[in-house]
Amino acid sequence: METFTYYPGCTLRTKAKDLDTYARSSAEALGISLEEPADWQCCGGAYTTAKDEIATKLSAVRTLNSAKTSNRPLITVCSACHNVIKQTNYDILHDEEMASKINNYLQLDEPYNGETTVYHYLEMLRDVVGFDNLAQKVVNSFKGKKIAAYYGCLLLRPSKALAMDDPENPTIMEDFIKAIGGTPVIYAQRNECCGGYITLEDKDQAAKRSSAVMRSAADQGADMIITACPLCLYNLKKNSGSELPVYYFTELLAEALGVKEESNE
Repeated sequence: METFTYYPGCTLRTKAKDLDTYARSSAEALGISLEEPADWQCCGGAYTTAKDEIATKLSAVRTLNSAKTSNRPLITVCSACHNVIKQTNYDILHDEEMASKINNYLQLDEPYNGETTVYHYLEMLRDVVGFDNLAQKVVNSFKGKKIAAYYGCLLLRPSKALAMDDPENPTIMEDFIKAIGGTPVIYAQRNECCGGYITLEDKDQAAKRSSAVMRSAADQGADMIITACPLCLYNLKKNSGSELPVYYFTELLAEALGVKEESNE
């Protein structure tokens, strides 16, 4: 069994519990062990691009260093958490001045210089488990279901730092859908913003954006939408006015592997 340091993030402890519980039960079924770092803190939810802003990056660095000291890769599942942690790691690797300031502040036993490999859960399925191997473990196929993958704006961008897939024409979630037996739906809005970050400030504009995503998927015949982002799921379900169901991709994974009921016990 391969072991990863697993950073759930704070939303997965509250509004996005399903994203977390289905991820854990599915990982166990796939022979992957997820172990949380001790005393992890919120990642901040958004990456600060200012070069002289260090404090907001420290919790991500502590998590990265915890994985390093355990000699394990780090895995995340929330799109926002992954974005923050992966960008932090990238900047430490490529910005000596930032790395020096962070290490001077933290006073770690040894400096952290970007040694940890960071995976999104989807990357783990693709690069560690393998989608072909995943397909062989499916006991409840989604055959006949047309499933639209919604990437949103945080999972793929900035593409140089996240390096998960082509930001304009991604395939990782569509390949996941194929692995669990479903038929992926390609639609225009799959990697456009849902308006989640402006929901409180401009609900009308957020509703306009999320509705555009849902209409785009529905127009292409989708039976459902899947996402990895708690904010996207909330916005698409609450602000779009659409009846098209939206799920976390981990829920479909758990159902395909036959462990969905175990996740809810």
